[in-house]
Amino acid sequence: MDPEAVLLSRIQFGLTVGFHYVFPPITIGLGLLMVIMEGMFLRTGNRQYEAMARFWTRLFALTFTLGVATGVVMEFQFGTNWATYSRFVGDIFGSALAAEAIFAFFLESGFLAILVFGWDRVGPRMHFFSTIMVSLGSILSAVWIIVANSWQQTPAGFRLVGEGPLQRAELVSFWAAVFNPSTLDRLLHTLVGAFILGGFLVMSVSAYYLLKRRHEEFARLNFRIALPFTTVFSLAALGTGHHQAQVVAAHQPSKLAAFEGHFKTTAGGAPLYLFGLPDEQEQRVKYGLAVPGMLSFLIYRDWNTPVQGLDTFRPEDWPPINATFQAYHLMVGLGMLFIVFTLYASLLQWRGRLFEKRWMLRLTIVGAVAAMIANQVGWVAAEIGRQPWIVWELLRTSEAASKAVSAAEVKTSMIMFGLIYLTLLLLWLYLMGSKIQAGPEQPGELAAEALKRTPPAAAPQAGIYQPVEKPLASHAIIMASRRMWHGIGTAWG
Repeated sequence: MDPEAVLLSRIQFGLTVGFHYVFPPITIGLGLLMVIMEGMFLRTGNRQYEAMARFWTRLFALTFTLGVATGVVMEFQFGTNWATYSRFVGDIFGSALAAEAIFAFFLESGFLAILVFGWDRVGPRMHFFSTIMVSLGSILSAVWIIVANSWQQTPAGFRLVGEGPLQRAELVSFWAAVFNPSTLDRLLHTLVGAFILGGFLVMSVSAYYLLKRRHEEFARLNFRIALPFTTVFSLAALGTGHHQAQVVAAHQPSKLAAFEGHFKTTAGGAPLYLFGLPDEQEQRVKYGLAVPGMLSFLIYRDWNTPVQGLDTFRPEDWPPINATFQAYHLMVGLGMLFIVFTLYASLLQWRGRLFEKRWMLRLTIVGAVAAMIANQVGWVAAEIGRQPWIVWELLRTSEAASKAVSAAEVKTSMIMFGLIYLTLLLLWLYLMGSKIQAGPEQPGELAAEALKRTPPAAAPQAGIYQPVEKPLASHAIIMASRRMWHGIGTAWG
């Protein structure tokens, strides 16, 4: 097996997964916020909430489209670049990916047409139901992807059959594989990270409008929903991340040691490094600031309990220490900043001074980028920290690549996909920017449009929302679905 081809295949898969992972956290976070906004519209009749839901739906649809396109490409690499791996995990992954298609993707994509095109074609309650279903579908999709990935981290519910290169994992208990030791903790932490990103995206765009003195009522109302939402999940990330680290300590101790730069097992408690530069040759963290015994306390609730260090593992079983350490600490550091920022912003909002602090609004715009980075480096830490295993202590990454694929072929495809993905990224940023510049619809316009569709006898009083039953709702749903597939570009333009 060509080591260069393996390395290039790893880089290519990392780049494609990293690019794909820009989009799902946004749709997961935005989806839940859209449910809240549209629910507030139904409860209060305030057309500003409707304008919010419509505006974010357009950005959601654009991002969802890119997520689907990039996800398909990623899965093809299992067969092209990682044939041995695909053979080994096929029985396990087949069940999880089939469940995702049946329970998540069809649910999400089936109701997406109503969500995007059904505002004026179905009743408000039916549209709200479609928003809930799309949000639920995005979450369920994450569930099954996390199940498959978590099985690689902590395999369960299987047996090994065959020998040598033909050995593979065979599923013996579906539910044991689904609820392997790391699934629930990794799922909760991943979803919380996506909700934080969605909240910061809403606040970021709203802060931009406030700084430009445009759509100010819209922006302030967005803040009233997104800021407490983001604050709650920023605090939740601390708890889910802590519990996940305890699971890693129990089932992947070498990964935890790499996370913390913990080279040597000592009789006393293990220190917790806030930052530093791990040196594998000297087996210590240079230029670091450590809290004595804190790592032991966080894992075992005791300051003096030893924590297993890298010295208890063979050096060939160590993950890349420095990359794992820095990615993990960057994620944790950003998470702590999110807590401080959202709590302070909440205090300012409670005092009625948030929107007067232009420097806070500028920081809020940057917050969306920071939240995206936090999601990315969290994934990087988890996956690089798993090395050299592609399936934990069962299959090495160096043994999992396709033997028939050459380094030259991987280079060619990597350059090709790199150019395509760069184009898609620029196009996505341009279209997102265009939609943000265009801004939301005005509540008065929405009320006037609703009045045109309302029979005279049922005309509402000014500013009061009264839902009107739509005739032939099933026909409207069919037409909305046909329009989606006939002109998906409408969701972009």
